[in-house]
Amino acid sequence: MDDVPKPTPYPRPAATGDAPPRPRRRPLRTAGRALLALVSVAALATTGYAWATYHEVQGNVHTTDALDLPADKPAPPADDGGEDILLVGTDARTDMQGNALPPQVLKTLRTEQTSGVNTDTIIVVRLPKNGAKPYAVSIPRDTWIDVPRGGQGKINSVYGPAKQAKADELRRQGRRDAAGIERDSDQAGRQALVQAVQDFTQVRIDHYAEVNLLGFYLITESLGGVQVCLNHATEDKDSGADFRAGVQTVSGGAALSFVRQRKNLPRGDLDRIVRQQAFLSSALHQVLSAGVLANPGTLGDLADALHRSLVLDPGFDLLQFAEKAKGLATGDVTFTTIPVITINGRSPDGQQSVVEADPVAVRQFFAGLAGRSAGAGGGGAPGGGVAQAVPAGVSCVN
Repeated sequence: MDDVPKPTPYPRPAATGDAPPRPRRRPLRTAGRALLALVSVAALATTGYAWATYHEVQGNVHTTDALDLPADKPAPPADDGGEDILLVGTDARTDMQGNALPPQVLKTLRTEQTSGVNTDTIIVVRLPKNGAKPYAVSIPRDTWIDVPRGGQGKINSVYGPAKQAKADELRRQGRRDAAGIERDSDQAGRQALVQAVQDFTQVRIDHYAEVNLLGFYLITESLGGVQVCLNHATEDKDSGADFRAGVQTVSGGAALSFVRQRKNLPRGDLDRIVRQQAFLSSALHQVLSAGVLANPGTLGDLADALHRSLVLDPGFDLLQFAEKAKGLATGDVTFTTIPVITINGRSPDGQQSVVEADPVAVRQFFAGLAGRSAGAGGGGAPGGGVAQAVPAGVSCVN
């Protein structure tokens, strides 16, 4: 088992013989990173070797005070029927210390250096207090909302402007330590996003977890790839997606292309979310398999990836999470998406394509999940076209 190599400091190029997709210069829209990271930690607590690895991760995890909101921004009531975790995947082109990723790494990830941060994955995991199965609810990145800074905007644009405003303020105050500015401005961005999600859903966010772009790559690489299944062959120049129909294994840059494609899909962004959910479900099934948990080399790689990519609020006890979220630790989680009015909406000025949702319907939806035993929305998209056997834990999607 000890012949599994440790991850290199940055992603390795694809091996000879792989079919590297074309590098594209578009923002990456990764998905499910934080939930995959958290369930990976839960899985680490199930065996002797993994138990020690779990404690190593908990002791070295990066923390953020994202839940410390201003006193004039009251949170929804805490007794809302569930424990709620906000999972965020960012497209930041930096490492955990705020250092820009080298050009060769960006090339491997099929992107280029850009300023700002988008939160292209926003998932609320609701753990009902009545013991019902957990839900992982995706909020589309283009959902049009009232933003904390005033006015309206897409929900994925909340983090970046708040971060930039804080960084500018700190520099005006004479701060010159780049690492400190990065840390404190990230904090402001996270707090703004938590506020936006709470205002929109009226769900009290009890915990926060975030995984960055590099972390998603490292986690999929540490698992040796994730099995996915497509109903039909598909190609998209913008995302770099170029996949055949049927079951296949993707990792690293190919995994990023798989979860970020939305062009040439029947339902656009909603089908992209279904892709993300199917990818995550398969990855969770793989993390929880005996092959991963019994392999010290793979566990070491996974722990290293988590340490380098996972950010939690200080009160997030991973062991308590593993005990409470038994549905997650067994893969028994329902993936769904908030109810939407249309995915083809326009902003009031007509300049942006947005996802329209009724806040009242969204709040009723979340309230219902605290006592519901069956899911709605999400799930695999219909389409057929795959005749081969599909492995356990893998769903065929568009």
